[in-house]
Amino acid sequence: MTTEQEFLQAIDECRNIFTKKLTDYGAAWRIMRPESVTDQIFIKANRIRSIELKGVSMVNEGIRPELIGIVNYAIIGLIQLQLGFSDKDDKTKDEVLQMYNHYAEEAKNLMLAKNHDYDEAWRSMRPQSYTDLILMKIYRTKEIENNKGQTLISEGIDANYFDMINYAVFGLIQIK
Repeated sequence: MTTEQEFLQAIDECRNIFTKKLTDYGAAWRIMRPESVTDQIFIKANRIRSIELKGVSMVNEGIRPELIGIVNYAIIGLIQLQLGFSDKDDKTKDEVLQMYNHYAEEAKNLMLAKNHDYDEAWRSMRPQSYTDLILMKIYRTKEIENNKGQTLISEGIDANYFDMINYAVFGLIQIK
């Protein structure tokens, strides 16, 4: 399988979970401010790191569901950056899935461009490195959020969310 096919397969798995939760809960996450989305991603990445370091999980969910959660919450973060937060679930399932697909496609295109330039170096990385890189991106995002979105030279919050998506997808591909 090509990297693009593997990426699409991983995103399909994430989208399937997202769609089921969207059916169960609606877009209740629309009330979340971007900082809360970032913190939710932090919780998932921190749990992955904890499992990696301890070698055991006390809750009957492993690393894979957390990586899926990171992909889905990072896409939620991109949607929230675009729309702003709301006091209610104000989007239809079809509208949300259209936005999800848009950002998943953007993440794929970014991955393909970077993958070309870096010559698939991610395949030689250890899965734990993805966790550390995601955590680093979260800390960068928190700092940018604390600075009200202002940066002097760095990419913005959206670029960090896209990188989190791609690192999480790489992790999903590697632990398949």
